[in-house]
Amino acid sequence: MKDLKLQDFRSYQQKNLQFSSQTTLLVGPNAVGKTNILEAIVLLATGKSFIAEKEAEMIRNGAEIGRVEGEICDSDSEKKENLRLSVVLTKGWLQGEKVSKKRLLVNGVAKRLMDFAGNLRVVLFQPEDLNLVLGSPSKRRDYLDFVLTQVDREYYRCLLAYQNGLRRRNRLLMKIREGEASRTQLDFWDRLLIKNGQMIHLKRREFLSFINRQCQAAAISQWQSLEVEYDDSLISHERLQKYAEAEVAAAATLVGPHRDDIRILNIKNKISKIGETRDLAIYGSRGEQRMAVLALKLAELAFIVAKTGEQPLLLLDDIFSELDHEHREQVLSVVNCQQTIITTTDIHLVELRFRNKMEIIPL
Repeated sequence: MKDLKLQDFRSYQQKNLQFSSQTTLLVGPNAVGKTNILEAIVLLATGKSFIAEKEAEMIRNGAEIGRVEGEICDSDSEKKENLRLSVVLTKGWLQGEKVSKKRLLVNGVAKRLMDFAGNLRVVLFQPEDLNLVLGSPSKRRDYLDFVLTQVDREYYRCLLAYQNGLRRRNRLLMKIREGEASRTQLDFWDRLLIKNGQMIHLKRREFLSFINRQCQAAAISQWQSLEVEYDDSLISHERLQKYAEAEVAAAATLVGPHRDDIRILNIKNKISKIGETRDLAIYGSRGEQRMAVLALKLAELAFIVAKTGEQPLLLLDDIFSELDHEHREQVLSVVNCQQTIITTTDIHLVELRFRNKMEIIPL
């Protein structure tokens, strides 16, 4: 990513940034807007915010329009031409007329979300990622979707179709419960959810299998390793039939990838098969949980490279205060393998021998 331009985005009325092709260090106190910059970059990568629940929240207070722009190199083009990515945000109304709340553009041409996402690929590592271990299942499902939608357009297509079908099916279940529709009307939506849901399960399973192979290869010793267990809620005609009455009573679809979860386990003495398995969400120390998230992020980085042949942009949001010296060193040892943007409140948390190779931007 070459540059970033913000206009009426979050705390910034106007902000232009130029990034190093290797590592850029953004330094500033809390609440200065460091995370806002990373949010803008993720918005250009995925078309979505990792913070805002409503898109209007990203528009600076008092403004009607917010804009984020960035220039990247098109890795899919043989000529490696530059692309200009833009996201234009409104509050739904402009000068009294209703308008789209979000427009996604590539070189000025409007794109659908599925066609916009993936032009820029990112791996984001932030302190809140501890929720991958401790948070709700929805956080972990969001993580799977965040990674896979950047590298697999077929996954994104299936996910959008599944989510739309799920909403329609749940509304129909409500009507059936109220006696306003018949069960036969579920047939179409059942087939749609089964077809797309099974593909989603397949892609998620492939990703998690890759993570497990990476984690095992990087284990501290042969007696200790990290494993991610896929607790998938399989969807099939038989399972939908099994829960048919309960679904009508709940007016909700009770099986499918929207009910998936993952468990992050520490498995000791795995080779001998006589060791213990511990769920880190329940039995892990805070240090073990942080180490697990670090392992996930490094595996995610390797997965994107394996799937695309391109290095993603690595975003590290004020994580060094959460890591001990050994794990800071482990993260810093990989930052020069791809373009990296780091935020920190304390420049001294970045070792001098690494810092000397970075472009430092005070905020």
